[in-house]
Amino acid sequence: DVSLTEVNSFSPSVPISPSSMINQYKFEDGPELRDLFITVDDPESHITAIETFITYRVVTKTTRGEFDSSEYEVRRRYQDFLWLKSKLEEAHPTLIIPPLPEKFIVKGMVERFSDEFIETRRKALHKFLNRIADHPTLTFNEDFKIFLTAQAWELSSHKKQGPGLLSRMGQTVRAVASSVRGAVKNRPEMFTEMNNYMETFSQKINLLDKIAHRIYKEEREYFNEMKEYGPIHTLWSASEEDIADSLKGMAGCIDRCCRATEKRMAGLSEHLLPILHEYVLYSEILMGVLKRRDQIQGELDSKIDVLANKKTEKDLFSEEIGKLEDKVERANNALKADWDRWKQNMQWDMRSTFTNVAENNLHYYEE
Repeated sequence: DVSLTEVNSFSPSVPISPSSMINQYKFEDGPELRDLFITVDDPESHITAIETFITYRVVTKTTRGEFDSSEYEVRRRYQDFLWLKSKLEEAHPTLIIPPLPEKFIVKGMVERFSDEFIETRRKALHKFLNRIADHPTLTFNEDFKIFLTAQAWELSSHKKQGPGLLSRMGQTVRAVASSVRGAVKNRPEMFTEMNNYMETFSQKINLLDKIAHRIYKEEREYFNEMKEYGPIHTLWSASEEDIADSLKGMAGCIDRCCRATEKRMAGLSEHLLPILHEYVLYSEILMGVLKRRDQIQGELDSKIDVLANKKTEKDLFSEEIGKLEDKVERANNALKADWDRWKQNMQWDMRSTFTNVAENNLHYYEE
């Protein structure tokens, strides 16, 4: 989004070093006025006879009139976040619901109850709730309000009031029937373009995610090797009087490189890897949203086909078709508005993330 001319149009009075160029390439967009602030912190382990799990404290501060209090504090486990996500998808099938971190992780990468894993998950859950809070529609969802305010027993009672088994089976049957019908005949060009965009985006973001993990793995191997070389040079200097100072200097240099590499790895694991993986999950969510929009369209198309072949019951079918046309229109409008908002946020996240990585790399090589 920035041309070469804009990048190079710095003031002549400013020294053009790599770091100063990066520092000037910042974004001016500020956060909108907010009336809902959520913090996820204080993870706590719970061990029972059946299971071991972690709960997180969710603190909400708000000035909204529909809340009975200005501050709430509740504890939630991962399953509660999953419930909230499923309720949002059920209520808003063609809105883009933010992703949650996966329940299971690759064995051997990180222990499930390690401090590192718990902190990574806490940050992801914090971001999940704040993305919902910032969304113009999802933020007013009743289940979201209950999630933020209800005590554990109240939330448990509310969960039991969900749709029954037959209702869920009906939804599943309709979804399967819609997917079996094949391509949607009357899909607007805009949504075909969205599908094509997401297919390309999904391929590229998955590739970026793999490359970033490979870079991090290579950095860690390099760091582990350097950690061994420093002490080796120090020991060597004790038996080589003539070059002792040079060997100690090498040991000190390696130690400084070690610290710089460790800082660089922390930057990758905190800023690059989580953002890329979040958008890998977003790509799956977007494909699901587009598929649900197509299912609504497919339902309308099938009714129109039936009406064309039926001589009787035209009034009844016409009424059903009118309702489905309204449903498709609402789905289209919801997705169009959310699509523009999601793309803007995604471009912001990618620009700031890669700018941050570039800045960290420059500091690393300067060190």
